[in-house]
Amino acid sequence: MLRRLYIRDFVIVDRLELDFGAGFGTLTGETGAGKSILIDALSLALGERADASVIRTACERAEVSAEFSVTPASPLAGWLAANDFDAEGENGGILLRRVIDSGGRSRAWLNGAPATLGQLREAAEFLADIHGQHAHHSLLRAESQRALLDAHAGLTPLAREVAEKYRAWQKLREASVHAARDAAATLRERETLEWQVKELQALAFEPAQWLEDNQEQRRLAHAASLIEGTEAALAALDEGDLAVMPQLEQMLSRLGGLSDYDVEIKEPLELLSNAQIQLQEAGHALRHYQRKLDLEPQRLLDLESRIAAVMALARKHHVTPEELPQQLEQQTARLAELSLLADAAALAEHEAKAHKDYQTVAAKLSKGRRKTAAELGKAVSEAMQQLAMAGGQFEIALEPLAEGAAYGLESVEFLVSANAGQPLRALAKVASGGELSRIGLAIQVIASQATQAPTLIFDEVDVGIGGRVAEIVGRMLHQLGQSRQVLCVTHLPQVAACADWQWSISKEAHADAALSRVTPLDRAGRVEELARMLGGVKITETTRKHAAELLGA
Repeated sequence: MLRRLYIRDFVIVDRLELDFGAGFGTLTGETGAGKSILIDALSLALGERADASVIRTACERAEVSAEFSVTPASPLAGWLAANDFDAEGENGGILLRRVIDSGGRSRAWLNGAPATLGQLREAAEFLADIHGQHAHHSLLRAESQRALLDAHAGLTPLAREVAEKYRAWQKLREASVHAARDAAATLRERETLEWQVKELQALAFEPAQWLEDNQEQRRLAHAASLIEGTEAALAALDEGDLAVMPQLEQMLSRLGGLSDYDVEIKEPLELLSNAQIQLQEAGHALRHYQRKLDLEPQRLLDLESRIAAVMALARKHHVTPEELPQQLEQQTARLAELSLLADAAALAEHEAKAHKDYQTVAAKLSKGRRKTAAELGKAVSEAMQQLAMAGGQFEIALEPLAEGAAYGLESVEFLVSANAGQPLRALAKVASGGELSRIGLAIQVIASQATQAPTLIFDEVDVGIGGRVAEIVGRMLHQLGQSRQVLCVTHLPQVAACADWQWSISKEAHADAALSRVTPLDRAGRVEELARMLGGVKITETTRKHAAELLGA
């Protein structure tokens, strides 16, 4: 569950460090106080995209850290180990941190190690499930309905596999359709590629050998200068009339005799002795190097010819010499593809196999969808009875598609009858905004029960309901909080009263800016906050009494 959230210079929050409890908790306060900003900050830590606009005015950067507990045997613990992100602390945990600077640059860390946004989002799937303010409206889209059904059934990975199989099948299917029409062009391209592949293979380019050839060519091209320079250096050392070594020996001999008269001369004498040793070693090294030097004109011609051939072929393919192996790999793969296109029978066989592979995984997806659609339809219908929609019904229609699609063998559509006796209609055609809110909330609460995420967050998803229905929603969320950590941003006192704990979010005016503040509420504070939510600006004793009764209930 979420244990701690640290926010600094994010929108209207200067600095907050919040410790979260288990069960069902609510965040309440006036509109614009910053309730949803806390959810936005948490979303940032969980990998949502952001830019410099989230940084508080006149600040250099925004920072958010979220700490969650991790049980040792959980799938998240396995994911952390597999990705080399060890659990934090003695009790185990995961710390996600994001920083956005004024230039819009984003950096992320996971348990202190640099991480990508993709890794944060992968970890977030194990940690929290966030239902935003516009979740009801997103459920009107067919792709959202399909994604919710698949997620509820744990079929999302299988749905991705179906999409991959479908794309592979369609690629081969399209190739079959165009193979005959493009036969002449395919043949020309194939002949050209065959010649180019043979040319590249004949070159037998090796990056390591290429480096060695260039080094050897430079040495042989300057062999005369190297020989001349080596001989001149040896002459200066000990082979010429004015060689250094004989003079140094004389100098050492004379100074050695003088050291008996003054010990202070021993230090420069020792330095000169060391210099003599260094010069002797340099002479030995130069002679060894000189013996290896050879003009080798034929070898130089061979190397220059090889280098010229490599450079010419690289220019021909518009690549660097180092990229020639990759070019050969790409052209070989393309040649194999063209060879398949030229063989109509083989192409048809590959297409048939790809189609069969798609049908196999898609059928498995369909079976899972049918089972879950019936279960989810029944559960949401039961929840609708509690939400002042007696006789209402919810079903998930799975309509077969003639040839299938990237998302499977059927379309998915949510159907609703808001009242007894009314026919089932598409959720997108439900006229009443209040009905849509209640149905959407029922779907989200039921769907949340199937998710593996230990923390569930509802950001003003109860908009459009009130009265008795709001109290029922509060009880549903409280019941959900018995097995999960549930956080809810709400304006409804009936929902807030059902919470195990409650925070009040307020906005304070300062000389230079307005800042958001969070106050944990005790029982007296909760009564006062519920009274404000019930009575508005003027709070009377009657309102407080009503709030106390609501909290006691």
